[in-house]
Amino acid sequence: MATTVDTGASEDGTMVSNTSDNLMTAEEAAAQKREERLRKFRELHLKRNEARKLNHQEVVEEDKRLKLPTNWEAKKARLEWELKVEEKKKECLLKGEDYERVKLLEVSAEDAERFERKRKKRNPDLGFSDYAAAQLRQYQRLTKQIKPDLENGEDFFPTSNSLLHGTHVPSKEGVDKMVSDLEKQIQKREKYSRRRSYNDDADIDYINERNAKFNKKAERFYGKYTAEIKQNLERGTAV
Repeated sequence: MATTVDTGASEDGTMVSNTSDNLMTAEEAAAQKREERLRKFRELHLKRNEARKLNHQEVVEEDKRLKLPTNWEAKKARLEWELKVEEKKKECLLKGEDYERVKLLEVSAEDAERFERKRKKRNPDLGFSDYAAAQLRQYQRLTKQIKPDLENGEDFFPTSNSLLHGTHVPSKEGVDKMVSDLEKQIQKREKYSRRRSYNDDADIDYINERNAKFNKKAERFYGKYTAEIKQNLERGTAV
């Protein structure tokens, strides 16, 4: 009987110990889950703070961009390009090289063709149409060359304090610039009025130089209409 009681007591003790172990395991699992949730909550909290900080920075930057002029990006790119050009010029000057030559060596053939097409499209040379168009083209070319010296008081927008007509005395540099430009125009006109080379193999269908010029003009305007008649006359088959 005693043995049986002892065995029952030992079995009850084992059951109690197993129950306590199970309770401790459940509490540890709950504690681990709680720690995991707290860790995730802290991570979410840090991410939210980081997102809030980034959003605030973007709002500040956007406000700065909105307060800037509309063409600020283009001006900024232009200024950066000018700084690069100045640095390149100084570098070429120290090396004793010609900047224009170095710049052309760095331009590819495709870029050169694209720049030339853009230049012709922006300022196309349609040739001589009339004297008014030629005068306008000359005026536009000369005005593009004007570089006013605003620091020395050269003013192009008259006000109530502007000088009267005829009282302005040009500077020596301005006179020299005008003279050099006029000399360039004279040289250009001389090239345009040069005598054309004489072709010995060409047909002689004129009696003097004046008649030759008239025949050339007639051929230029009516040659395509009278080509067949001229050929028939030369062959002797004209009706």
